[in-house]
Amino acid sequence: MISYRIDLHNPNAHLYRVTLTVPRPAATQRLSLPVWIPGSYLVREFARHVSGLEATQGSRAVPRSVPRAVPLTQLDKATWQAECSGRGALVVTYLVYAFDTSVRAAFLDAQRGFFNGTSLCLRVEGRESEPHRIELRSLPRGWQVATSMSATAATVFEAADYDELVDHPFELGTFWRGQFKAHGVPHELVVAGALPDFDGARLLADTKRICETEIAFWHGDTPKRSDIPFQRYVFLLNSVDDGYGGLEHRASTALIASRRDLPRLRVQGVPRDELSDGYVTLLGLISHEYFHTWNVKRLKPRDFAPYDYTRENYTELLWFFEGFTSYYDDLLLRRAGLIDEARYLKAVAKTVGNVLGMPGRQVQSVAQASFDAWVKYYRGDENTPNATISYYTKGSLVALALDLSLRSHGSRRQATLDAVMRGLWARSAGGPITEADIVEVLRNVAGPAQADALSRQLNEWVHGTADLPLQDLLQRFGVQWQAPPATLAQRLGLRVSESALTGIKVTQVLRGGAAERAGLSAGDEVLALGDWRLRRLDDALRLLTPGQPAVLLVSRDQRLLRLSLEAPESADVAGAVSLTADTQAARAALALRTAWLGG
Repeated sequence: MISYRIDLHNPNAHLYRVTLTVPRPAATQRLSLPVWIPGSYLVREFARHVSGLEATQGSRAVPRSVPRAVPLTQLDKATWQAECSGRGALVVTYLVYAFDTSVRAAFLDAQRGFFNGTSLCLRVEGRESEPHRIELRSLPRGWQVATSMSATAATVFEAADYDELVDHPFELGTFWRGQFKAHGVPHELVVAGALPDFDGARLLADTKRICETEIAFWHGDTPKRSDIPFQRYVFLLNSVDDGYGGLEHRASTALIASRRDLPRLRVQGVPRDELSDGYVTLLGLISHEYFHTWNVKRLKPRDFAPYDYTRENYTELLWFFEGFTSYYDDLLLRRAGLIDEARYLKAVAKTVGNVLGMPGRQVQSVAQASFDAWVKYYRGDENTPNATISYYTKGSLVALALDLSLRSHGSRRQATLDAVMRGLWARSAGGPITEADIVEVLRNVAGPAQADALSRQLNEWVHGTADLPLQDLLQRFGVQWQAPPATLAQRLGLRVSESALTGIKVTQVLRGGAAERAGLSAGDEVLALGDWRLRRLDDALRLLTPGQPAVLLVSRDQRLLRLSLEAPESADVAGAVSLTADTQAARAALALRTAWLGG
């Protein structure tokens, strides 16, 4: 068995010490560390944190013999080759610097430890399909361990192969933990870093409702235990002063959120049932990552079967695996009864506004955005809104448009996106799929009358750049679409940051707007308009006359520039959208909306 002994070597220096033992190594045994972690589509170069590699090999023929040094040659940025002789076990030791507080890598200090196997565990090339073991050492007194990997002892864990080994993150330290069962499956929730007034019971209860709703979504209201694709599930939540994110795994998820967004124990005068926006966002994150247990960890792009840990793994399907998951995260909160109809429509409206406010939506399709994730999504800059679209946000709106189209036009009562998702699960037996599989199941669900039209429409939405017909579709469900007056920043095609210390700083200039025509650039400091000093951009509302140019004074690279700015009568870019449920809608529209959102 391939084994890793992981010592908390020096928490103050943020160092793990890893001892890898490889029985019966090859004569020239290659070892490599992944350059990325599945679920986060960027080459992150984890090997840059590895140092001090040393290798030895004992002799099987001479018990207790003194191990001899084995030459290690580095072949590339993340690959080493050991020159072995005989069949004695190869032992490789190395240090890993761990000071990344995200969910993607590894962290260690005197209060907490966390790691993904992709950051610590060298891959023994050619032996990936064998069982692997992790043994933890040097845990401080009182520290606990949380992971979904199968345990054979308190600090010893085993996986069937390397893929499984790196798909179970570990949380180490002192933390709050609670348990529940959803449709008979044990679940555990671990929360690190929470304040003393954290209401763990409430978060546990709400998480249980999410899990029960999502299991029923995929497997019906009374699922067989054998249908659920995991025996146990673990949520690892690290609460911090400021942070947000999650990364899915086969039987767990690593989450990070602001501790201010955690539910608090009841305080006198504050109703317990009040939901803060931050808490709803956290519940949406939990819903999103849990949904991934089916949609990307089992159902996955055929391009990812198997994963190649040495390079980018390209696919055009992130609009489906991330975008459709983003559609269902808040929708299933609504169906679970955790948020009401108005709050759900507010969330949809925010997403619609975000997409319409991106000129890049007319430049890049969501299929292109998926393929380019490796070089664009995680590397945003001042030009990102003009050149790209998010496969998360627009992908979720493609799902919305497809679901509403099926429900309002389908010739069959069961024609819904829910049925498409379950049909894909059945068709692939919970395995890899292609876009052709999605289209085929869509056609089957839609029925003969709508199959051709909907498959063509999906192709246009995914591979084209035209806006989606959401306003018309939502109106059929009794949802009113309104466009509030545009803000000055929206009218100018401008995004800024404002503070008492830095003043008004331009962060992004949107393509084709008045700000671009005036010559504004990202990084400019806006100082004055005409003869008036500006402290806030909205102060300019009282100084601008639509259609008449005004002199804008900006500072750029220590130089003062005078630019001619003309405010348009209306926004050059789309503004915000407001969605509300029409309680007076026709009975058919109300029925459609109830079937879609739940009672």
